[in-house]
Amino acid sequence: MKTLKITALLLFAAALVLPFALTSSVEGQAATEALTTQMDARQSDANLYNGFITRNGGGLGVTPDECTNPPVANRSFRDNLAIFEEREVVDDGLGPTYNDVACSACHQAPVTGHVSQINEFRAADANGNPGPGGQTLIQDRAIDPDAQEHITTALSSHENRSTRTVLGDGFVEAINSNTLVAIVNAQPLAQRGQLRTVTVLEAAPATRTGRFGHKSQHASLESFSADAYLNEMGITSPLQPNENNIQGASAAPFDTVADPEDDGDDVEAFTDFMRALRAPARGPITADVTAGSSLFDAIGCAVCHVRNITTAAVGTVINGGAFTVPASLGNKIIHPFSDFALHNIGTSGGIGGEPGVNDRFSTTTIALWGVRAKHRFMMQGDQHTIFDAIQAHGNQASTARNNFNFGLNNTQKNQVIAFVLSL
Repeated sequence: MKTLKITALLLFAAALVLPFALTSSVEGQAATEALTTQMDARQSDANLYNGFITRNGGGLGVTPDECTNPPVANRSFRDNLAIFEEREVVDDGLGPTYNDVACSACHQAPVTGHVSQINEFRAADANGNPGPGGQTLIQDRAIDPDAQEHITTALSSHENRSTRTVLGDGFVEAINSNTLVAIVNAQPLAQRGQLRTVTVLEAAPATRTGRFGHKSQHASLESFSADAYLNEMGITSPLQPNENNIQGASAAPFDTVADPEDDGDDVEAFTDFMRALRAPARGPITADVTAGSSLFDAIGCAVCHVRNITTAAVGTVINGGAFTVPASLGNKIIHPFSDFALHNIGTSGGIGGEPGVNDRFSTTTIALWGVRAKHRFMMQGDQHTIFDAIQAHGNQASTARNNFNFGLNNTQKNQVIAFVLSL
């Protein structure tokens, strides 16, 4: 009986995979595998670099030195890496409220660009509505005790949101929006994801299909960078020129640096750094991993965690005309194990000010590539084993969870877990 059940599931999975395979073959002729990194901090930083040329024409470059050769935005990959790792201070515009002092503080382990143990903290009232000031993000730190944000019992809904990798994000940005639409349209209705159309900040009012952030709220890496600079470090830029309020109160008494605090160079450096990052590589492939790979598809995990996507053709103009897909990112096959769509799997606390997305998260947050370098899983980072993470999948993901729980024996369950931990 169990053999028949698994056979049926395999046929179901094959039917799901076919549209994705067709999409990939039409999307880019002569597609090649994207460059990957083993995420080994002992290796040279050259092993992070995918060949992307910065907007100023620089390649890999030489390692900057603060005394003799300070980093220059977009001179090279290594310059941008140094700026991504640079610690901001009050004189740079840090704060008044912030979560940390560098991009790499949240994207560092085991290599710059991957993840951390840092979680954002969100709070709302019992109905999911934000408190004074209209923000659900409660920053952990402030440059002055009087600026420190606090919550009251009126904000009774709390939620952490985990750091996600930015490795491979240049390839994600280069996915044609029509490819994401085709993936979602091929999903069974009960598991179908939701795609968002959002404004591209650097080309406003142009819009594009969102793919970055916990709620797929950004479509471009430049928009994402400006948003993170403001919300994680409190630094304004031309794309985000206004300071956040402090839970409804003005930040002006604590803000000593004229806005915008970044002239745009740092945001552009962060952007081109992420565009130049390789995708996470797989770990060792054992017999159990191979068996688990087939079972992963068979039980329905690949409906949302899509393993193969091909990026847009070289020369495709995206982001409202602001970016053209280069040879380093175009016609590349990536394995993100994500559909970059929003799903309601029962893990969201319903926190947010955006009706229609409050009860769901994007698989961007739990794209499985690079997961072997983590021990905190799911959107909130509150699960510490793959088994427990699977159990946390409800609502739209309950079919795959139930297939795992009741359609597999213990050996097969361990093979699925081994497979996930190879990603």
